[in-house]
Amino acid sequence: MILAIDVGTSSARASLYDTGGRGVADRFHQVQLVARTTADGGVEHDAARVVDAVVACVDAACRGARPGELAAVGVTTFWHGLLGFDTSGRPVTPVYLWADTRSASDAALLRGALDEEALHARTGCRAHSSYWPAKLRWLARARPDEMRRVARWGSIGEALELAIFGEAATSVSMASATGLFDQAGMGWDVEAMAAAGIEPRHLFPVCDRDTARRGLRAPWAKRWPALRGVPWFPAVGDGAAGNVGSGCVDPARVALNVGTSAALRVATATPAPPPPELWRYRLDRRLSLLGGATSEGGNVYAWCRDTLNLPGEAALDAALAGVEPDGHRLTVLPFLAGERAPGWRGNRRGAIAGLSLDTTPIAILRAALEAVALRLALVYEVLAPHAAPDHTIVASGGALARSRAWREIVADALGRPITWLTEREATSRGAARLALHALGALPDLAEAPPPGEIVAPDPAHHARYRDALERQRRLDERV
Repeated sequence: MILAIDVGTSSARASLYDTGGRGVADRFHQVQLVARTTADGGVEHDAARVVDAVVACVDAACRGARPGELAAVGVTTFWHGLLGFDTSGRPVTPVYLWADTRSASDAALLRGALDEEALHARTGCRAHSSYWPAKLRWLARARPDEMRRVARWGSIGEALELAIFGEAATSVSMASATGLFDQAGMGWDVEAMAAAGIEPRHLFPVCDRDTARRGLRAPWAKRWPALRGVPWFPAVGDGAAGNVGSGCVDPARVALNVGTSAALRVATATPAPPPPELWRYRLDRRLSLLGGATSEGGNVYAWCRDTLNLPGEAALDAALAGVEPDGHRLTVLPFLAGERAPGWRGNRRGAIAGLSLDTTPIAILRAALEAVALRLALVYEVLAPHAAPDHTIVASGGALARSRAWREIVADALGRPITWLTEREATSRGAARLALHALGALPDLAEAPPPGEIVAPDPAHHARYRDALERQRRLDERV
């Protein structure tokens, strides 16, 4: 069996998969993670709590496993998280998440000082608050004492490796989403590092996803005897693993994921500089991912649910289905965590226009979910020409799993059918399949996607949403 570890923005998971990439019944454990937010736009995780959550998940998933039953460990973690380590390899900063917008002004300075088009072409990343150069400049300016304690910068994946093995490296996949990685040269980018105020010694060495570690440190070898000597592969980005788990590893299939945030991604082996609205990250040295991620997704659903004191999910979905598409007379800008694709304005904030005395909480929620879908439609317009002409959209993600009404909204906004995966853990499945591929037990990552349900768009609803998108654009321009 394969142990898959999946560390997302809002939870950590561990699960076992067989050699066919199928989940093993009752060998799954999940621990919720709650980020700390601040009034000035900060979004942070405590690294020790995240590591503890992963350990609890591994404890539960591997309970009762005997030596020889586990063949490998595959790991996937959220992209972009920035974490500082001291000279002993201990985390000494919070994990600064992609949604942390405190460095938006620093990103604006970088855009003015650098050739952003050339930087985007080399690194696949814009000068934006979600990436490391702007965050590192903000830290040097706002938290110099904290900055001085840091010997190296990495992600939560390196924190796991350091805790369990005493050494770590950054995978090509994770490096490609930092804004500091030259994707053609396959190394840290000199100009981006200079702009961030760091040198190569401040970063971990880069390895590919098939570079395994073996030999747990003493406490862990005793705690997890089934993992002694088992190859442990470096963390890849959660979006990359999601594409693999969804069967989206070529231009014939576009992956759509709505978790805490949302994204559309298409895999290609022949990368070119991305359009201004999109990014380009990597699965490994061979395969690139072209896509766009919005800063809004399940976080908007959760904010509405909590702030508006809405009912439970079953009643909520029925109520959502009872509201006519764009029948609420509201226009929402869903930028609760700034904007990533397509406009890349980290300092944007949310807005609701059209409120009246008869506006209901359900109407606000429906309008907010439609607004997220409209932002995805903008990303899809730019991405679709880079996929095969007859491509399929394969959808997954915990946020969409909660709401059939939202799945229908997304299909209507895109104006294309989506295949909704019945496989709930596409990202974990991707981590398991990548481990099997690295072992040589899976000859080819390409496969038909797992079973799914077709959600077809309604042409009349799509027409309404085109009008709503134009209304959203006008509001965006005005504010």
